[in-house]
Amino acid sequence: MNIRYTEDHEWISVDGDVATIGITDYAQSQLGDVVFVELPDVGKKLAKGDEAAVVESVKAASEVYAPVDGEVVEVNGAIVDEPAKVNEDPTGAAWFVKVKLSNASQLDDLMDETAYKAHVDAL
Repeated sequence: MNIRYTEDHEWISVDGDVATIGITDYAQSQLGDVVFVELPDVGKKLAKGDEAAVVESVKAASEVYAPVDGEVVEVNGAIVDEPAKVNEDPTGAAWFVKVKLSNASQLDDLMDETAYKAHVDAL
């Protein structure tokens, strides 16, 4: 699986023309205990940089940004029902949304795992 990362600590993995988006382990650790997740409606069109979701923790509220343009085709209702899953498995079962890619070339602007680790280490 080819996973890419944003400077805002979102991850994206692509299977065909559908991308799964979530937040990184670093992001969930900075947030602390997640207590609320708000996801967009299926069918919503997102532009790169748009707010794709909202996460609230005991520390703060934070936006999850769309790393690419696309249309929401699926949302993860399990994390709405149990927001703590975001802390438990942020890069697995606690994905946020799946989008149908509008412009796959936007993936080229994102970091690979090595670059993302260097980015986090520099923080």
